[in-house]
Amino acid sequence: MFEWLSHLSTGALWIVFACVVSLILFLDLFVFHKKSEEPSLKSTFHICLGYLCVALLFGLFVVFEKGRETGFLYYTGYLVEFSLSMDNIFVMSLIFTGLHVASAYQHRVLFWGVLGAIVMRAVMILLGAGLVSSFHWILYFFSAFLIYTGVKMLLEKKEEKNDLSENKVIAFLKRFMHVTPAFHGEHFFVKEKGKWAATPLFFALMSIELMDVVFAVDSIPAIFLITQDVFVIYTSNIFAILGLRSLYFLLAAAVNRFTYLKHALSLVLIFIGLKIFLPHIGITVSNLMSLCVTFSLLAMGIIASLYFTKNKEHKNV
Repeated sequence: MFEWLSHLSTGALWIVFACVVSLILFLDLFVFHKKSEEPSLKSTFHICLGYLCVALLFGLFVVFEKGRETGFLYYTGYLVEFSLSMDNIFVMSLIFTGLHVASAYQHRVLFWGVLGAIVMRAVMILLGAGLVSSFHWILYFFSAFLIYTGVKMLLEKKEEKNDLSENKVIAFLKRFMHVTPAFHGEHFFVKEKGKWAATPLFFALMSIELMDVVFAVDSIPAIFLITQDVFVIYTSNIFAILGLRSLYFLLAAAVNRFTYLKHALSLVLIFIGLKIFLPHIGITVSNLMSLCVTFSLLAMGIIASLYFTKNKEHKNV
């Protein structure tokens, strides 16, 4: 049935990926969210499930086209990138709350934020690929950086507040453009007294784009230590970002319940960072084993969070 797909060239694989993502974005903006309104829990759940299914099915496509081992790398990369982006949900919530962005307009900001992230991640991944190709030793630097980040996350007693607040973004942008303090529906720019002015919705978009760059500093080195296949790196990144944006509306209110997910993520970073050193002491970690370890650590973090949070709520009653 899939014979016509076998042995596609690299260019054809990129075209298939571009078509899938373009179709998803078209349906998201022009079919599921034609109007600016607060999404219902039911519709949000269905869209999240749809994004997950597409990402998993694309993984099967990778397995069919590039082999089982590459497929394992795709799924591992997707799982790691998706998990590392969970902190973004909390930051998004802070930005929307701080700028008083109505729920009806939040999807529009996140949609255009995805388009910006698609471009910025491409630039960062291509730069990373060029560095790895020219200086293979940089993988050891990535490893040391991830181990340091993981240990730091594990030892932190309190959540650090991000210094890159939306107020600083607004102050910076005000130097270069006219600003209107009031919202004008779903518009990023409006014309006032013959001049174009940016609305608070535009500042929310710029803040989220900036946060994506900040969080990518951790996630990009992590994925390069899993694989150096640019196709796998970029596709797993983009599908994780797409899924995260839709998941925001489901988890924004409950993200603080996952208190032990941070500890699990820190162990995942340490594990990925150590992988490059393990063969030097005679330990080989297969792609399947890497996927299983990553999934198990994250699953334990989520289960522990839900269990202890539930017990804490019962004690407070």
